[in-house]
Amino acid sequence: MPRALVLMLHGGQQQSTEPVQDKNASWWRMAAMSRSLRPFAESNDFALTLLQYRQRGWNSPTDPAPVRDARWALDQITAEHPDVPVVLVGHSMGGRTACHAADHPAVVGVVGLAPWLPSGEPNLAIRNRHLHVIHGSADKWTSPSASKEYVERSVPIAASASWTSLPGAGHFMLRRVSTWRRFVEDSLEDILDLATSHEEAPNKGSA
Repeated sequence: MPRALVLMLHGGQQQSTEPVQDKNASWWRMAAMSRSLRPFAESNDFALTLLQYRQRGWNSPTDPAPVRDARWALDQITAEHPDVPVVLVGHSMGGRTACHAADHPAVVGVVGLAPWLPSGEPNLAIRNRHLHVIHGSADKWTSPSASKEYVERSVPIAASASWTSLPGAGHFMLRRVSTWRRFVEDSLEDILDLATSHEEAPNKGSA
């Protein structure tokens, strides 16, 4: 039985019903991140899964396609490994997906990498979960200020919430790859230590 389950969620587009293919940049970026994390996951007894959505787009304000897929995946992996904590790791649209699917009973935390979190994004699914977000200051595709605002709004309801700026970094995680990876590794360790210690963690503000 693994110590924890890690579900990786890739990015996408605002509107698209095209199927996700391996050649899509949003997919292979997260596939590359998943491969780089596998030695760390194996050494820490984490079972790591990368979900491939059925459609590339978010598509609906009320019933987003990737959130449906993430909930399905969560049901599958937790049926195979009941009572094992889950951490969601999402890039861009995957970060938004993770924040919506975080209310699954098995989820203990979310790691957001340059997440697409529009101003005013609902955050109730983060209640009692741990939230770690990192955003490049030079990101032109998703808004660092909007994700920071989301984290700040989540501080009162989350188990813990932190936002980290990556100075000069853009959106696609093509530069400073090791920094993005280490953030995920550190966040996974921190979230799982807090979630499994049954100790109440202090909320954290911006970094």
